[in-house]
Amino acid sequence: MYTYIWEYEVQPEAEDRFREVYGAEGDWVALFRQAPGYVSTMLYHDLHHPHCYVTVDSWDSRDAHQAFRQQFAGDFAELDTACEELTLREALLGEFELVGE
Repeated sequence: MYTYIWEYEVQPEAEDRFREVYGAEGDWVALFRQAPGYVSTMLYHDLHHPHCYVTVDSWDSRDAHQAFRQQFAGDFAELDTACEELTLREALLGEFELVGE
C-alpha cells in the first residue's frame, strides 16, 4: 500500500467547494477511480485551524500511482489548475509505504 498526504490552507469563502472537490465523492476521486490500483481518499479537517485540511490518498502501490500520473497527466494538470483558486497554500506532507508488505 502506498499513501501520500497533502495539507491545504483553504480560502475561507471556498470551503464548501473545496470539500466537494476534494471529498470522497469529489472531482479528484472521480479522476483517481479511472486508474487501476486506486484504493481511497480521505479528507480531514483540522480541529484547531479552521481553514486547514489534509487529504490522505492510497493506492495499491507507488508504481500504480506513477502509472496513473503518466496516463492521466493532462487531466490531472487541468483539475489541479482549476483548483488553485480554492487554496491559499498546499504542501505535500509525505509519501508512505505500508510496513510489512
